[in-house]
Amino acid sequence: MRRTLYSVITGTGSYIPSRVVRNADFIDTSFFDADGQPLTKPGAEIVERFAQITDIQERRYAEDDQVASDLAFLAAQNLFQSCNADPEQLDYILVAHNFGDVSISNRRSDFVPSLAARVKHKLGIENPKTIAYDLPFGCPGWLQGVIQADYYLRSGDAKRVLVIGAETLSRVCDPHDRDSMIYADGAGAVLLEARESDTPIGILAHGSRSDTVQAAHLLRMDKSYNPAYSGDELFLKMEGRKLYEYALKTVPQAIKDTLEKAELPIENMRKLLIHQANGKMDEAILKRLYGLYEQATIPAGVMPMTISWLGNSSVATLPTLLDLILKHQLPDNGVVPGDNLVFASVGAGMNCNAVVYRIPTE
Repeated sequence: MRRTLYSVITGTGSYIPSRVVRNADFIDTSFFDADGQPLTKPGAEIVERFAQITDIQERRYAEDDQVASDLAFLAAQNLFQSCNADPEQLDYILVAHNFGDVSISNRRSDFVPSLAARVKHKLGIENPKTIAYDLPFGCPGWLQGVIQADYYLRSGDAKRVLVIGAETLSRVCDPHDRDSMIYADGAGAVLLEARESDTPIGILAHGSRSDTVQAAHLLRMDKSYNPAYSGDELFLKMEGRKLYEYALKTVPQAIKDTLEKAELPIENMRKLLIHQANGKMDEAILKRLYGLYEQATIPAGVMPMTISWLGNSSVATLPTLLDLILKHQLPDNGVVPGDNLVFASVGAGMNCNAVVYRIPTE
């Protein structure tokens, strides 16, 4: 029997900033709508309604002296501290992000050198054949990096690929836009390696899509909603209702298509690790996914969530979630060898992707 190359996760790491920002911290904020009109409801009511819609109670922000590449390095460092891999043996370092390094004192995107190059530098890797580059793909960027890594590994071009997702959304959100309460900072990383096997393991299937004709600008950069704001920065803006509708339309079908590509019935999906964008939206996606299979009953605990205390850290949500699960730091969400995990994400572009992964038994 011919043995096949598969892409297997052999290490994970994450960095969760220590600075906790709770919903109550926004009660005295002056919020405005998209037309520049101040919101007239009391701050406590705005914050309470926000929590009901998103499930977010608190989020994490980077320290003032940290930027995204620092968080990426710390996640990678955490990974190598928990596995026996040698950084010098990496073939690729892929860093997914969307805004580069944005400092607290100069809120402009800094991409030069690339964040991946900065991480390689911080790790002290001397090997010139460790290729480092960045991947901007909206919130699905980290998962797209995993998909790229799978191509490298299964083609024989690489043996080890480090994929990191890092973001500091707190630096690019409008302080006068209530949507700013969604955003958070963080970083997560995985090490993927090529492994031969007689039976399917690791990444079994994946799929991606980009819808730009009508959906390209559902997430975009624009000025502050506050007409009196004195700065000239551009902030992350989103059309929440249209984004919700897009996600509900595309993500469940993308997951189903990828499960079918892997020839896996939904009953064999142990966990759905979905991008932590909005708690209520993710619940609606899950319900519609099972609806596509005409199943009204959803298995308890199939979709582990961290958004209530970590917020939406964009490309960092999925690798952080995986790291917490594999290191037994998320109660009642254990997985075992042989379990099938499904990853899914949606975000700016608009982009959507999914991956089916089987935990190796040896």
